[in-house]
Amino acid sequence: MSKIKVMIVDDSAVVRQVLSATLGGDAGIDVIGAAADPLFAMERMARQWPDVIVLDVEMPRMDGITFLRKIMAEHPTPVVICSTLTEKGAETTMQALAAGAVSIVAKPKMGLKQYLHDASDDLVSAVKAAARANHMRLAATATAAPKVPAKLSADAVLAAGATAMAQTTDTVVAIGTSTGGTQALEVVLTALPRVCPGIVVVQHMPEKFTAAFAKRLDGICEMEVREAANGDRVIPGRVLIAPGGRHMLLKRSGAQYRVDVVDGPPVSRHRPSVDVLFRSVSKAAGRNALGIIMTGMGDDGARGLKEMHEAGAKTLAESERTCVVYGMPKEAVKLGGVDHSLPLYEIPGAIMQGTSFKG
Repeated sequence: MSKIKVMIVDDSAVVRQVLSATLGGDAGIDVIGAAADPLFAMERMARQWPDVIVLDVEMPRMDGITFLRKIMAEHPTPVVICSTLTEKGAETTMQALAAGAVSIVAKPKMGLKQYLHDASDDLVSAVKAAARANHMRLAATATAAPKVPAKLSADAVLAAGATAMAQTTDTVVAIGTSTGGTQALEVVLTALPRVCPGIVVVQHMPEKFTAAFAKRLDGICEMEVREAANGDRVIPGRVLIAPGGRHMLLKRSGAQYRVDVVDGPPVSRHRPSVDVLFRSVSKAAGRNALGIIMTGMGDDGARGLKEMHEAGAKTLAESERTCVVYGMPKEAVKLGGVDHSLPLYEIPGAIMQGTSFKG
């Protein structure tokens, strides 16, 4: 099988060196070039086009967002953003995701070389997920899987708590997504009216970026969208997005629902984890919930969605034809935890219709 051809675009020589060594050390990846800015990158790419671009956003001569928009307009190619862990960097990165980037790998300002070495598994996984994106010809799957940490289940975070009531006035919509999910969530949430059941969301995203993501969505949605804080109520008209780097669980207090935002180990190699959210929803809300799993690589959320299904909740998966990466939904379908698979554009209507889903 062919290797995934990667172009690195970053104005930092240290970043280019470390990214090249990290990605080039994987048997399934070929770093075909590393450029200091988009103009140099375009010269190189004219000779050999990459399968995936790893892109910084703040660079001289041409910023990463302008470059990204040009690429998506002229030659759509999966882009992984490698961005600094700052509030300013997070806001800029949200613009990049809106412009079509498929995922983020965070980098700090200090201790960069050691951090990037430590985060090499995340970087390699992000590149491989991007290469499978369905808006381009798929690059060959790498022959050697990256090293990954031990895969814990949601039991590592969940504790015994209140069980679901048979029926409550409020209902809860729980959504889990990963690669390609920022765009998918925008499609779904901007289509929903202000009067809509409360929604809790896990989007795989690094720490610092979820607040900017929620703020951006809040500015374009009729519903209130915010990064979840411990104890926030789940109420109609509100969307709570799990903070990057922490798990979010649903808890019942009487007939009301609230979220706990907690520390804990990565579950299914993610923090926040969709499995943690879905399993907590199955316990706290039972049949008073709707679970939705959308585009993303891997299987996080598949087991949790099945538990929701077994607890009487309605469950949906985004169908393959609209997923950027048909991984998480596929695994949930295979486990038998999905009532219906729907294309992305039908999901908002399904949320509002409740149990009246199209087949």
